[in-house]
Amino acid sequence: MSTHHFEPTHYHMTLGSHEPVLHIADGDTVITTTVDAFGKDARDQQVTERGNPQTGPFFVAGAEPGDVLAVHLDRLMPNRRIGYSATVVAPSVVDPEYVAELPKKEMVEWQVDTVQRTATLIKPDSRLGKLTVPLAPMLGCFGVAPARGQAISTATSGEHGGNMDYRGFVAGVTVYFPVFVPGALFFLGDGHAVQGDGEIVGTGIEISFDAQFTVHVLKNRTNRWPRGENEDDVFTVGNARPLDQALQHATTEMLRLLQDDYGLDSLSANLLIGQCVRYEVGNVFDPAYTMVCKLSKRLLEGLRR
Repeated sequence: MSTHHFEPTHYHMTLGSHEPVLHIADGDTVITTTVDAFGKDARDQQVTERGNPQTGPFFVAGAEPGDVLAVHLDRLMPNRRIGYSATVVAPSVVDPEYVAELPKKEMVEWQVDTVQRTATLIKPDSRLGKLTVPLAPMLGCFGVAPARGQAISTATSGEHGGNMDYRGFVAGVTVYFPVFVPGALFFLGDGHAVQGDGEIVGTGIEISFDAQFTVHVLKNRTNRWPRGENEDDVFTVGNARPLDQALQHATTEMLRLLQDDYGLDSLSANLLIGQCVRYEVGNVFDPAYTMVCKLSKRLLEGLRR
């Protein structure tokens, strides 16, 4: 197991079978940086085009189609003091008759303090005053290369991950991606200092990151959609549009997870989620929406295979 320090020099606007920037092994850790969704780096300088530019891909030795790549998010932290966000919710998240009442969309700046762990609106709104919110750094877009030679835009998401904008993708979480190509080809980017559920204005507080992650290759494991876990919960992710299809993918993947990883039969899995499931919404702004299906680990104690 090795630790690699990687400084990116170029970025990708698609997740696909691009030339790897670094070869790593099972159990290795990578310390790197990301630019923000607008292509700005730690100096707040534009170094690449906008649209969720990705650092990577990282080739993980031994990962083959049919395996699972486990990515533990060790550390995610903004590496500059200025972040940017949009201001107005998407027309798709309000009633159609209310769309005409939405104000003009603009961008605003936030002062990000990683010591106090806060983000403060730089030009306070006259009604809100000095708006300060707690810092909650998360990755908006990350994943692996999809199958069949596809290169899928970082604007959207699918079985491979991508632009899911789920605010639960924080440090300490492990995410499990199905592997579609040799080496898995892992990408990450689109850091948010803070973001509400759904990314309903089309951004979080967009900012560049210092990031650290550790990978493991899991043989004889089959995911169809991304899965994850934190200290308290296991969860599954569905990406699709309309939103009910994303929910269907996440729910089906949870039923498979309970049978694959915890040995429940189909009826037991259905009974459990019927009364104990929780849903959280990821992205509802971009071409594919994201739904997350969660269960408390306390319900599963003693069951894991």
